[in-house]
Amino acid sequence: MNDMDRRGFLKGTAGALAAAAMMPGARGEAAALPRPTDMRTLGKTGISCTYLGVGTGVRGSAPGITSQSMAMSGSEYVGMLEHAYRQGIRYFDMADRYGSHHYMSEAMRRSIPRDEVMLLSKVWSREPEAVRRDLERMRGELSTDRIDVVLMHCVRNGEENWPETLRGAMDVLAEAKAKGHIRAHGLSCHSLQALERVPDEPWVDVVLARINPFGVNMDGPPEAVAGILRRVRAAGKGLLGMKILGEGKPEVVAKMEESFRFAAEIGVDAMTIGFIGTAQMDEVMGRMAPSA
Repeated sequence: MNDMDRRGFLKGTAGALAAAAMMPGARGEAAALPRPTDMRTLGKTGISCTYLGVGTGVRGSAPGITSQSMAMSGSEYVGMLEHAYRQGIRYFDMADRYGSHHYMSEAMRRSIPRDEVMLLSKVWSREPEAVRRDLERMRGELSTDRIDVVLMHCVRNGEENWPETLRGAMDVLAEAKAKGHIRAHGLSCHSLQALERVPDEPWVDVVLARINPFGVNMDGPPEAVAGILRRVRAAGKGLLGMKILGEGKPEVVAKMEESFRFAAEIGVDAMTIGFIGTAQMDEVMGRMAPSA
C-alpha cells in the first residue's frame, strides 16, 4: 500500500463483504481459507512459513528508501516487525532495494528468534559478480549465515528470456544454495511473459507473483495470471502472492475478502502484504481469518 492510500485504509475497511463469490479462473470448488498464522510449506522446498507474510518494501521511491521507512521512525518500524511476530507471523519479505535488512536484524536482536521465522529477500543486480557481492553483504546486514529464500527482484518486461539472459546470476544463487548460504531461489515477476517461463524452469524453487481478482497492479488479466499460477503450483514450486490488496487501492481494500478467496482458490502457499502500523496489520489479519 502506498502512503496516500494507506491514510484512508482504516476508514475504508468497515462494511466488508461477508462472503466472496467464485472469481473468474477459480477452481470448481471453493478452497478453504487459511488463517494468517497457519503454517504452510513452499512447494517442494521443505521451507515452512505462515500464510501471511509482512512486506517491508511498500512503493519504494528510491533505492534503499521505502514508504514505510519514511512514514515510521526506525523504532516504530522495528516495533511493527516485533508486533507481527507476537501476532504469530513467521514470514518476513525484504529486498536489497528496500533498505529493510537492518530493521529486521534489529528486530531479531531484540526479540524475534531467527530460527522461528522465514526470511525472504531479493537481489536487484543482474551481473553474476554483483549478485555474489550483494548476497554476502545482505547476509551481514541480516546478521545471519543463511537467508531462507532469495529471489531475482522484479523480472519485468524486456526480460522475458530470463532463463537464458540471467543464467549467470541464477548460477550464483544456485552456488549459494549448494553452500548453505540460502535454502531456495527463484524470482519475483512483473511481466506476464516472464511468469509464463516459470513452470517449466527447473531452477525456480519459489516465485512471487502479483495476483488479485480485480487486475489492479498486475501483469495481465486475472484469469490469465491465475492459469499460469496453477501450472506453477502443479510443478511443485513455492507460490507466493503479492499485490493482494492492489497496493492499497481503496476499491480493492474494500473487497479484500474477495482477494483472499481468489488467492486461496488458486492455491498460493502464502502471501505478502505491507503495512504502515500495527492497526492496519491487525485489521487485515482479522479479516483474513475465516468465520468460526
